[in-house]
Amino acid sequence: MSSIDLESLSEAASGAVGALVSTTLLYPLDTCKAKFQAELRSHGQRRYRYLSDVLFEAMSKGQILSLYQGLGTKNLQSFIAQFVYFYGYSYFKRLYLETTGYKSIGTKANLVLAAGAGACTAIATQPLDTASSRMQTSAFGKSKGLWKTLTEGSWSDAFDGLGISLLLTSNPAIQYTVFDQLKQRMLKSKQDQNGKGSQEALSAFSAFLLGALSKSIATVLTYPAIRCKVMIQAADPTDEADKKAKADDKPKLRPQKTVPKVLYAIWKKEGVPGFFKGIEAQILKTVLSSALLLMIKEKISATTWVLILAMRRILVVNQGRLKKP
Repeated sequence: MSSIDLESLSEAASGAVGALVSTTLLYPLDTCKAKFQAELRSHGQRRYRYLSDVLFEAMSKGQILSLYQGLGTKNLQSFIAQFVYFYGYSYFKRLYLETTGYKSIGTKANLVLAAGAGACTAIATQPLDTASSRMQTSAFGKSKGLWKTLTEGSWSDAFDGLGISLLLTSNPAIQYTVFDQLKQRMLKSKQDQNGKGSQEALSAFSAFLLGALSKSIATVLTYPAIRCKVMIQAADPTDEADKKAKADDKPKLRPQKTVPKVLYAIWKKEGVPGFFKGIEAQILKTVLSSALLLMIKEKISATTWVLILAMRRILVVNQGRLKKP
């Protein structure tokens, strides 16, 4: 195992742990956001007029802990997704440099490598992503377990929204491009003020602001696809439909949701504003999650690297002992 592979493993492990912590801390907000996004206005009526209405409903029904329904599945999905992404991204970069002989990676190549890592992540974790969305958007207190959620429909149902998930790999690509352009302009402005020969770098605060702004822009540009994905993966309304199905003693088949059907339903019932319903909550959750993930990742990355090196040394010593006669 090469040192580069160990570095990839360290990046993957620290990123996965960062995702685990940030997902847990922000999960109630994520649940409220998902239920708010999944609702489609019917006959001019809307159950949730504001995001806070979801929270008030949970409180009024004494189901505040239901804001955490599906947390285990979401954490598992986040951990695996971040591990696969960070390891894949680091591995693809190493492979690219070894294959081309270049000493650095250009912006375009970086975007392609990031998109490739994102696509691998989406395919590997789509069933867990679908299951966690259904569990979050189920009625409070009526969420099913992971296995039951995955097996209640056909195998293809577990991959609902995969096409949009692959499309949304463009989100980090847009974010990176915007961040890079804003960074270059800010550094150029500083160089013009302090002299062309000066070496400038972004402060931590500036980097955070540019990261938040670039992520917000990427979210706005891809938000219709984000809401469409949530609606495709959301749990089906259960109350009246389930009662009628039980009364008729007939199995209720899950209606097939497609991107054109969902887009048309949003357009017909909510108009253009419907494509951006819940965008404020999405931006808030995404920016906070990204900031927490990167902060935690940076804090534990060095520790993770030390632990991996220590484990490697132990394995090498044990292997040497086993080889001795």
